[in-house]
Amino acid sequence: MGNSYAGQLRTTRFEEVLHNSIEASLRSNTVVPRPVFSQLYLEAEQLPLHSGRVENEEEEDGSESNSPLIPYQMKPPPEGCCTTDGFCQAGRDLRLSSLVSEPLNVAPGFLLVGAKSPSAPDTLLVCAVDRRFLPDERGRNALLGFSGNCIGCGEKGFRYFTEFSNHINLKLSTQPKKQKHLKYHLYRNNQGQLVRGAAICWKGLGNTSRGITPSTLTPSTHTPSTVTDSPIGQPHLADLRPPLTNGSHTPLSQNPLPHTAVLSNGPGRPTVIGTLNAGPPKKRHKGWSPESSAVKTPPASSSSSSSLTNGTKPDHAPPESMSQGSSNPHSPPGPSVTVPDQLLHTCRLQPVIFRGHGSLPQLSGKVCDVQVSSLLQSCYQNSQALPRVYQHYGPSPIQPLSVEMQILLTVYYLVQLGPDQVPLIQDLEQIFMRSWRESHLREIRQHQQPQPGLSLTQAPSTLPGLPQAQVLTPSQLPWLAQLAASSCGEGVVVQEEKVSMALGLAGTFTRLMEGRLAHTNYVVIICTAKGQETESCVVVTGKHQCRILVEGMFSPSDSLREISQQLSSGMTQELTAFCNSLGPDGDVDVLLGAAVPCVCVYIVSNKCVSVCVCVEYRVEWREVRPIQLAVARKLLSHVCAIADSSTQNLDLGSFDRVHFLICVPPSEVTFQQTVLHLWNSGVLQQLGLEQECLSQREAEHYVVKMDQEARARIDDLIQEAHRNSNTLYIVVHDHAHWDISSGPYGASVGDSGGGLVDSLLNSLQIRDATNILTLHVTSFPFALQTQHTRISPYNEIHWPSAFNNDMDLYHEKTRYFGVSELLDSTRSGSGLPLLRYDSSFESMASVLEERFPKLHSAVIRTQVLVQHYCVALMAVSGRPGSGGRSIHKHTSVETLEIVQSLLSSAQRCPTHHGHMVLLRIPSLALAGWAHQRLAWVRQRLGLGERFEIILGNPSQALSVGQSFTERIKAWLKIQETDWVPRTYLELEALPCILILSGADPLGESLPRSLKYCDLRVISSSYLQRTSLEEELGLAAYLMRVESQGSQPLSHVPGSDLSESDRDKLRSTDNEEEERENALKSELPGLGHFPPPHPHSAPQPLRPFPDSSRWPSKSTSSDSSSPLPPSPLQSCSWAQGVSRPPSVLLPRALYDIITACDEGGLPRCTSFLPHLSVDWASSFRPLLSKMMTCTEQSLYYRQWTIPRPCHMDSSNRPAEGRTDNFHPRRLLLSGPPQVGKTGAYLQFLGILSRMLIRLMEVDIYDEEEINTSDQLEGVQYHPACAPWPIIDTLRSMPFDYTVHNPKYEDISTVYCPDYYPNTDGNPRRKEDVYLRRRTARIKLSKYAAYNTYHHCEQCHQYTGFNPGYQMYESLLHGFTFSHLLLGEEIQLYFIIPKSKQHHFSFSQPGGQLESMRLNPVPFNLKITAVFPDVSLSDLWPLPQGAAHFLIKELSYHNLGLERRHRLEGGGPPADVWPFIIVSDDSCVMWNAVDLDSHSASGPVERNVSLKQVLQHMEACPDLTQYGLCGIRKWGSRSPSQGKGGGARHEEPFSRGHLHDFLLLNVNLTQDVQYNENRFMCDDVDFTLRAHSAGLLICRFNNFSVMKKQIAIGGYRTFIIKTKITDVPTSIQPSQYICAPDSKHPFLATPAQLLLEKYLQHTSQRLFPLSARNYTHPILSVDCYLNLGPEVTVCFVSSRPQSINISTAELLFSGLLLCFCDSFVTPGFLKKFHFLKGAILCVICADRSSLRQTVVRLELEDEWRFRLSDEFQTANAKEDRPLFFLTGKHI
Repeated sequence: MGNSYAGQLRTTRFEEVLHNSIEASLRSNTVVPRPVFSQLYLEAEQLPLHSGRVENEEEEDGSESNSPLIPYQMKPPPEGCCTTDGFCQAGRDLRLSSLVSEPLNVAPGFLLVGAKSPSAPDTLLVCAVDRRFLPDERGRNALLGFSGNCIGCGEKGFRYFTEFSNHINLKLSTQPKKQKHLKYHLYRNNQGQLVRGAAICWKGLGNTSRGITPSTLTPSTHTPSTVTDSPIGQPHLADLRPPLTNGSHTPLSQNPLPHTAVLSNGPGRPTVIGTLNAGPPKKRHKGWSPESSAVKTPPASSSSSSSLTNGTKPDHAPPESMSQGSSNPHSPPGPSVTVPDQLLHTCRLQPVIFRGHGSLPQLSGKVCDVQVSSLLQSCYQNSQALPRVYQHYGPSPIQPLSVEMQILLTVYYLVQLGPDQVPLIQDLEQIFMRSWRESHLREIRQHQQPQPGLSLTQAPSTLPGLPQAQVLTPSQLPWLAQLAASSCGEGVVVQEEKVSMALGLAGTFTRLMEGRLAHTNYVVIICTAKGQETESCVVVTGKHQCRILVEGMFSPSDSLREISQQLSSGMTQELTAFCNSLGPDGDVDVLLGAAVPCVCVYIVSNKCVSVCVCVEYRVEWREVRPIQLAVARKLLSHVCAIADSSTQNLDLGSFDRVHFLICVPPSEVTFQQTVLHLWNSGVLQQLGLEQECLSQREAEHYVVKMDQEARARIDDLIQEAHRNSNTLYIVVHDHAHWDISSGPYGASVGDSGGGLVDSLLNSLQIRDATNILTLHVTSFPFALQTQHTRISPYNEIHWPSAFNNDMDLYHEKTRYFGVSELLDSTRSGSGLPLLRYDSSFESMASVLEERFPKLHSAVIRTQVLVQHYCVALMAVSGRPGSGGRSIHKHTSVETLEIVQSLLSSAQRCPTHHGHMVLLRIPSLALAGWAHQRLAWVRQRLGLGERFEIILGNPSQALSVGQSFTERIKAWLKIQETDWVPRTYLELEALPCILILSGADPLGESLPRSLKYCDLRVISSSYLQRTSLEEELGLAAYLMRVESQGSQPLSHVPGSDLSESDRDKLRSTDNEEEERENALKSELPGLGHFPPPHPHSAPQPLRPFPDSSRWPSKSTSSDSSSPLPPSPLQSCSWAQGVSRPPSVLLPRALYDIITACDEGGLPRCTSFLPHLSVDWASSFRPLLSKMMTCTEQSLYYRQWTIPRPCHMDSSNRPAEGRTDNFHPRRLLLSGPPQVGKTGAYLQFLGILSRMLIRLMEVDIYDEEEINTSDQLEGVQYHPACAPWPIIDTLRSMPFDYTVHNPKYEDISTVYCPDYYPNTDGNPRRKEDVYLRRRTARIKLSKYAAYNTYHHCEQCHQYTGFNPGYQMYESLLHGFTFSHLLLGEEIQLYFIIPKSKQHHFSFSQPGGQLESMRLNPVPFNLKITAVFPDVSLSDLWPLPQGAAHFLIKELSYHNLGLERRHRLEGGGPPADVWPFIIVSDDSCVMWNAVDLDSHSASGPVERNVSLKQVLQHMEACPDLTQYGLCGIRKWGSRSPSQGKGGGARHEEPFSRGHLHDFLLLNVNLTQDVQYNENRFMCDDVDFTLRAHSAGLLICRFNNFSVMKKQIAIGGYRTFIIKTKITDVPTSIQPSQYICAPDSKHPFLATPAQLLLEKYLQHTSQRLFPLSARNYTHPILSVDCYLNLGPEVTVCFVSSRPQSINISTAELLFSGLLLCFCDSFVTPGFLKKFHFLKGAILCVICADRSSLRQTVVRLELEDEWRFRLSDEFQTANAKEDRPLFFLTGKHI
């Protein structure tokens, strides 16, 4: 076969080559080592083995050598060191005789060995050596190198034996070798003495001493991360990869597969061989670097594998998948194989046949004794399809793995597995994929290298096909496979057949019946018949492997039915009898039958409780934590994001209330638990449902169990949602991962419960209802995150992770302890891990599983577990006749500890608070049996009142004994006589055993008194991430952090241990013996103490002598500190409530969960997430440890697809789309028991408050200002008058005073009949506008404002229905000219086509001309105005400019409409001359209801704007009014205004109008708004309109509500310089400067600078005017705000204008702003001024300023100086304003 070793192969040759391959892989950084099989058979003959480096290694590694001894000179010891034999250099004694009884601190992973010194041959020195560098009992698996610690002085980290031998003073004359001087194992005997054990087998059992084989590795009893002394970057030998080859069998890598072996260290004491750190190589290992040689665990590797994950049939699997577990699959016609009749009875196992290549012969006979699976065949087929993905690498098709190579890799993989391991088909898939991919990548690298003799330009540009020179032929395959299998002895047998597969199967059955495969786990049958393709199959013959695989082929529901059938048929009677037998110690039932039960009754009364009170007791499930509120707000923000999106799938503005329904799994406890949280959350009160829900029982209306009764509840909700479109319905789907099967499939298979969620929550009615939002809540969202998911990734809300800094933002008083923290406790090495397995229990269960092969493993393990608890109760109770101490050996130390803690905890508290022990038994039948058995044992032992035993059946209500119920009522201070606990949370501090049944946990929360979580019975066959993490989630825990400054929980994984246990990792043999011995002395006593009398202090249990000697799995101090003899200690429940529970797992699951993949994540995270999904491709990356929850979601969305039984399998995207997300569906995910229920309940509350807030608006609620009691009320009109009488109105005085509270900081307008208060108006700060008083008012149906959709586009141009499309709109230009501006004004209107009939357009170009106004215009036309670029320079746009444009546009339109009427033959007067000028802050309008009165006066009611306009427009002679307005609303009644009651009772008044005007554009055509004004333009306009003789009327029986707009407008405009955009603090005095001076210019309009300067500096500018009301400042033709301390007297220069009498007034100043020709010298001489009064003349430029001074002859009475001329701080191009000041002579 191409090599000289054909026909004479030896195992030694294989081991040596394999050893060399491993050595090369460890030393190499870049070069890919040669595969083992290629070295052996597919390459040319190599040099003899015993030459060169190999021979040198043989000499160095061997314990004996024929070569002459090399003289060795010891390195001289340091000065001052001890050199005495038997002592280390630190002077500490190392002799075994001295340390025989001394406690020694041995690091995890190290063993005590005895070393011999030539100078003291009779003395053994005690050393601690890393067990990886020691051989096993066969002399194999010792790594090269050394790692040791000194037991004497404690020094650690000796990496070389030479260095270590010097330290312990061996005084050697030859080269130090560990093989020569480490002689014996040391162990402790039953007396605890350290004695010499077996000799260390360095030579090996008939093999070379070097051997490290692919099937065995160094045994270890610890997980890899616990080796804390290993340096970073050490290679992991257990992580080495297998010999992977490409399709043409070109060698690529010789790294062996990762593997975990199990080695029994004694009877019933198997230890784990996990992933190991190899440590650094010896000095001769050249080129080793920590960075490059550390090989990661591949995705397919598992340090501990269990069952075939992909072999599990889901409960909802389609019928065609049954062939995977069928014992008689369809086979082609041909020779059949008869299954022997007595196969199961004889061999005590049910073989599993994996189909391989080719067809499997038909089976006949007793085929029920054999299981057939096609998973391996599918794996082969998938690997054949892999190369198609990579064909883009080159033009030639890439060859897949050949059939022969697949079979060879399969054999090699099976060889790697340990005796207790079960193959994982996904591991094999990854091996095939990696093998093909790595070899392919190597070929690419080879072709990228320039070939010899060719330049770079001559290298081939394309990648040729893979070479086919070396091919593994069918004739080579059998003996290569046999050679590989030979390394593991009889564990794997390769059987070659030349004729047919049928003969191979028949021969296998024959060998099974003859017992020749008793030590064989796998038989690989290879058929290489001539002229036919290679065929293969794998027959699993190991008892343990067969049981796990067979049980894993059935669905969970089928397994539960099988268990029930076995119990009901009586198959378990023999097992029960066997378990009850204690051998020489008797029978459990006999011992308990002979015991006299002691009836103990607790009488709990209020009087007793008042005497004995535990001050530390508290319940916390009612509390709302900050992080829950934060998550609730995140949910709310996502809902708002849906509403804000352009898809318009949710219109929050249309909802005025929230209704909800919470859907939970069909568990009565979960149902009542949700109701309890709902009742205590206050959400019902927040939603206004407290009247409908007066008790907790009535709160059940809002929670529904997802059973058949849920259909009617969901239908009612759909109908109610259809009727109430203004109500937002939230459907909360809690525990959303529970039922994800499709509805049609559930109906097809007859599963009444399966598919219910799909048929109800995914119905078309819920999908299409725009007012129903679905929230899925789960701890395990993986199955909902597939390629066909209905939930958008943007609608996922993840609980904040404790691994980032987010948690610090919430000021949490609790710390979450979940699955990752449990796993961390196994790696910390600081104490006994909280997560572990029970080796004694596993040993007994394994023995019984072999003895009873027909029984399900769950039945056997449950029997063993219950028996352990029964025996432990008997041992701990110490009752006469119960067996006492002699039976403790029939249970495990773990169970003894649990029972002892359960019985003793309640005795340490004055009110008997205790702990909970959780037994997880999935089968309802087994759980019921366990409950009956334990209850009977408890009753026989007289412990009926010490602790309760509770059966947790999902379909039944919680049942607790009456006496225990009375205790809980007393603790919770509940007075109701008929109250009973309905949730596990209400069992807080009750000492009890809770037997939780059901196929899966259904969301039940457990109390914080949970101390032990016993999961030893859960199945190891179903390896999906969801199922594994769901079971571990039962132990999830919220721990209270006592103080912020301290971190008492920083070492939680070891916090349950005493100081003496800090260095213990897990229970080894010696440690377990110590714990047993400690428990022996503590057993008697519990039964000798009578129950406490209600009127006397309870008696404590007998104190335990030294419980600190052994570590407790619990977290309370009752097992970690000795108890005093008599006084009661503090409550052990309170001490343990801040520490997480301990978890016991099956050994197989423990090995899987604690192993890590190459990404650093637990191995279980790479498993299939759920039974209902499949991987999309084998070419998927691994999850990374650095992935966030969002990234994990995206990972599963890309790499998982739903199976046909999954409810999302039908959610296919429409054509042209890549997804089919539901727009109103959210997903909240968070770890179990973290508080998700409280979070979404708070979300419901804040969502309701937000909707209420959306229906509310902050309205300014202020009293009018500047009211005076001096005014005598004169009634001009009756209070009930609907309209004013025009003559009466003209006779009413005009009120010059401004009463609007927003103008509290402006100058008072002088009025002869008004005098301000003596204390004056306080000067308000600039930000007073932001602090004005507001009231929150609910929007009425007439409101002109919607708080959520607040843009015109949403309201005017789109519909509310998502089906509506955007209305088609056009942009129309409109041009008109104005004489005052001297230019044309260009405006643009966006007009929907549906509204164009209201406008007139020119015929030639379609230019907009005017609006078409109706004769009775009560219709409101809304347009969008966009100013021309010429006006953009005025930004921020002055209020006056907006008012000016509106008024002028309306007047222009009025003229055009009148012309159109004339052209049409109608009178022009028919055109209505009024327009409405309203602020955008006007929201609602009110009218005083004159017919109804209350004690406080008339009542206002909300009316529509249409009603207001109709009433005002119906006023007689309305066209004679220039301005009409209404009052501003205030919460105080109109008759209650301070000092203004008489005025308010007057229905009409004359004065200033603000915010909402009915403006007559016809009469006011000569009175213009000042287009430059920023402030007080309405005050200025009203004064000028009144002086022009226009009639102004305010309708006081109407009021307008204005909403608060805190940001915007000129008040928040930041004044900054033009040099930089960074805002700087600029004082008002810097707003002006001297002309032509060097002053920093400001990027602010000149008019705004001038107005702000006059407002803030008027005291300095007009010193005589400050607080001088009797001497105001005369302001001609305009009103400017000069600050609140200055009074302004407004006069008009227009002829025949109306002004106040000023004959007797002396003015303190004169303000002339942009004077026109009406202001003359003669006009000014009518007024008199104080001496020293100040004149201020304002003009647009300096020339106009001088011309004005000359024209008005101002120099005659006013003195001017050159220094009194100023300008605004604007650049020349910004057109600054100029002003001149002077003093009156």
